[in-house]
Amino acid sequence: MTNDFFAPKLLAWYDRYGRDLPWRHTTDPYCIWLSEIILQQTRVVQGMPYYYKFIEAFPTVTDLARADEREVLRLWQGLGYYSRARNLHRTAQIIVTEYGGKFPQTYHELLKLKGIGPYTAAAIASFAFNESVAVLDGNVYRVLSRIFGIETDIASHAAKAEFTSLANQLIDPAQPARFNHAIMDFGATQCVPVSPQCMFCTFNTVCEANATGRQAQLPVKSKKTKVRERYFHYLVIEHEGRLGLRERPAKDVWTSMFDFWLVEDDRLLDWETLSEHPLLQTLQSQLTLEQESTSYTHVLSHQRIQAKFWHLKTSSEEGFPAELHFYSPDKIEKLPKPVLVVNYLNQFFES
Repeated sequence: MTNDFFAPKLLAWYDRYGRDLPWRHTTDPYCIWLSEIILQQTRVVQGMPYYYKFIEAFPTVTDLARADEREVLRLWQGLGYYSRARNLHRTAQIIVTEYGGKFPQTYHELLKLKGIGPYTAAAIASFAFNESVAVLDGNVYRVLSRIFGIETDIASHAAKAEFTSLANQLIDPAQPARFNHAIMDFGATQCVPVSPQCMFCTFNTVCEANATGRQAQLPVKSKKTKVRERYFHYLVIEHEGRLGLRERPAKDVWTSMFDFWLVEDDRLLDWETLSEHPLLQTLQSQLTLEQESTSYTHVLSHQRIQAKFWHLKTSSEEGFPAELHFYSPDKIEKLPKPVLVVNYLNQFFES
């Protein structure tokens, strides 16, 4: 199948069914970059409110660069994959300090920026600067693998070169932005992962997957990493209406977010067992157990966390780990927190 056939059919489909999204009405590389980072690992319907929040809080890349990281993380709260927010902030600072607040205008120059990989560089280059370079995300892999019957494992290194080459052959060089928007929309709304709408597909007569009944088998992707099971016991320490929270350490989930004093074990414990923890033993004379929560389950990409919250009151703020600080409800509201903690706090302050 050639560009002369593929691109016109795809663009005709896009003219009729393409989604009207706010970042498609601008060529501002900052807005385009922001939308692409938000939409990594995030559905459009979930990501759009965050896009508007960030544009309102930080209208320019300079505003984002000058922001406090805690405020960036707080606005990101609920989107997950928080390294995206930290990388977004750092890259904004690099663009301001090293590039005078101006985005590089070519794919290869954009790739030199920390935190901008091939997909994001291609998106910015094509959408903002009309460079003829194809984007390659999960939607594009799926569309191309099915239509062309490609069985290369998309998780393999070889797949990246193979699919990139094919996509760049198919792109319409006269309108690369529209082509890239079209092929991503086609994968997101027509050639979907489960039960694609093959009967009404513009490519159904030439699609290899449709012809051979392999829609469910394509694209080929190796199995995901085994999910790690973790068990969190959160100690919600209260003193005179203030709660003890600490900033999470680096090299673990939710780096730089705030949560409670944590005891992690290989299983969920009852209070009798948990209270034998050495630090709890040391402080037992000043602690009173108020309430034990139900079990919460929080699923991440490669981890499944089961958590319980133990509400304890203390007669003093002394004796706790140095990283634990006590905050009023108003201050807690302004701290960036994992959704797991936010969900608990919503119930805690309502009860």
